[in-house]
Amino acid sequence: MKTLLHTGCILALSVLTSQAMAAVPAAEAARLGTTLTPLGAQKEANADGSIPAWTGGLPTDAGKVAANGFLANPFADEKPLFVITAANAEQYRDKLTDGQLALFKRYPSTYRMPVYPSHRSATVPAPVMDAARNSALFVQPVNDGNGVNNFEKSGYYAFPIPKTGVEVLWNHITRYVGGNYQRSYIQVTPQENGAYTPVRFEEEQVYPAQVADFPPERKGSMLYMVKQRVTAPARLAGTAVLAHETLNQTVEPRLAWVYNAGQRRVRRAPQIAYDGPGTASEGLRTADNLDMFNGAPDRYDWKLVGKKELYIPYNSYQLESPTLKYDDIVMAGHINPEHTRYELHRVWEVVATLKPGSRHLYSKRHMYLDEDTWQIAEVDHYDGRGQLWRVAEGHALFNYSQQTSYLAVETLYDLVSGRYLALGMRNQEPRTTQYGQQAKYYDFTPAALRTDGLR
Repeated sequence: MKTLLHTGCILALSVLTSQAMAAVPAAEAARLGTTLTPLGAQKEANADGSIPAWTGGLPTDAGKVAANGFLANPFADEKPLFVITAANAEQYRDKLTDGQLALFKRYPSTYRMPVYPSHRSATVPAPVMDAARNSALFVQPVNDGNGVNNFEKSGYYAFPIPKTGVEVLWNHITRYVGGNYQRSYIQVTPQENGAYTPVRFEEEQVYPAQVADFPPERKGSMLYMVKQRVTAPARLAGTAVLAHETLNQTVEPRLAWVYNAGQRRVRRAPQIAYDGPGTASEGLRTADNLDMFNGAPDRYDWKLVGKKELYIPYNSYQLESPTLKYDDIVMAGHINPEHTRYELHRVWEVVATLKPGSRHLYSKRHMYLDEDTWQIAEVDHYDGRGQLWRVAEGHALFNYSQQTSYLAVETLYDLVSGRYLALGMRNQEPRTTQYGQQAKYYDFTPAALRTDGLR
């Protein structure tokens, strides 16, 4: 937080000294925190009040935080307003995605969506709000939107007042996730009968501004560095991955390395990008499916459709509850809807269409991003024939103690095979995500990766 405050002061001064490189006019940027929320969402409620006005989000003391970091559910006493099922889904069609409708058709007797009162619970610390304002003033798209310029002047939310589809996507990619963090989590790929083997990951992600010895010459081109290690089951344990995420991957592609426990060697891993196979996913996700979407946007044309109201997973505290076992969540076909929560929210709608001559398993990705957090909430993925293939849902919640949003679990449903992937579950972990770790640059180099695999 000290780093954020210091950065916020510097950024505030920079606004006074230069407007020449503004991405949007200063008068338009001034709407952030006034007529718009600090991150660019509409402040006002919708017409009938079913989406409330944004009034600042949940405070840091909105609920009890356990010693191991798990959060109390501030909405635990609420009951669903109604439940959408296959029998009544047509009644709500205008507020559902094609993927959600397809899930009702695929699993008519078990898939359902309990809809609760909407709460605009999310916010960010004040220095991050300042960073978003500076992004509006300084950050510019480059290379047809495939990269960003002047991002070192802000650090978060590249385009809080977006003009194009790819700018909306960049807000997801550059959103605030709490700074440096460590977490362990479970990924499952159930068989059609629901049987599964949990795969356990340990992950650490750090940012240049929060790594004391980060090389100064690389700060303008790097977004973050991430390490990921598989620790179970035994047949997969020891595999470790390192990635340096750049801000313009058409100029400087993602740098990735993998340590293979069997070979005891570190190798460059260009396949950890685009539609390369996701780690231990049994072919059920691509590398760029992680976090709903990650990596370079250059293989797609991004069309901004606009905004709409949609029922999306939100305030999913129950799904992260340590009172649940993984067996309580994982079932055949889809996760257990007893523990899900959907709310009506405004979303940005973006359609990504594969460019002629480009290669990817997905010919089209239809995305919906929450206006308050810029987190992708829903994605419909289409195959090379243009058929709806996979449906992704991000079950988000707001960590009020850290003032950041994240996913309790992200799911990717394969409509053809009847299988799915659920990633990010922490219910039976010793503790949930930890923030504010000190980091050294050396620990995120290929030389250090082999040691991480052997631990």
